[in-house]
Amino acid sequence: MRRTLDNELDSLNQQLTAMGQLCEDAIREATQSLRDGDQEQARKVIAADAGIDQAEKDIERLCLKLLLQQQPVARDLRQISAALKMITDMERIGDQASDIAEIILSTPLSDIGPIPMIIRMSEEASKMVKDSVDAYVRRDLELAGCVEAHDDIVDNLFDEIREKIIQEITADPDKVGARAIDLVMVAKYLERIADHATNIAEWVVYSITGVHESEIDTKKLS
Repeated sequence: MRRTLDNELDSLNQQLTAMGQLCEDAIREATQSLRDGDQEQARKVIAADAGIDQAEKDIERLCLKLLLQQQPVARDLRQISAALKMITDMERIGDQASDIAEIILSTPLSDIGPIPMIIRMSEEASKMVKDSVDAYVRRDLELAGCVEAHDDIVDNLFDEIREKIIQEITADPDKVGARAIDLVMVAKYLERIADHATNIAEWVVYSITGVHESEIDTKKLS
């Protein structure tokens, strides 16, 4: 029975890694379509969201099967429970990459000033997604901690982008106009993606230690 459970947990790790790769691809391709003004690629990002949704369902099905058939305890139970929480955040990451693509389909943004900063923000958020899933598979507390600390970089980039756009609106409101608001929304979606990656990292910590960040915060308040 132990060997069967170990094999199933290995399969869970593989499926989570694959889902994480789908999320990374969606973030990267949405950002590329923004940079290039490529509406066809934006449509592909939207279509690919169905694959992320299906991955969530497949992993959820595997986790429920393990809970019902294997009746895991202690570390194994935490690992499976954490995976169920993680895939919710990963599915939302896919949704937000799709939301970025929807904006690109409706508004040309590639000529607005902060695009290079948006690309850097996207790269940082994508790395957080990758590292959070890798931390789970490798049971790496240090890497999970790095993901949580890295969220500050994305938050700072968002603040810089917002300030840059305000400056552009002030300098030439007729040129930038409503498109600037759409670009702020793109940055906001990337900030949310980073927040979801941070959530994943917190569940990684729980899967290893049995303690979730929310429990630490509650103890501080009590």
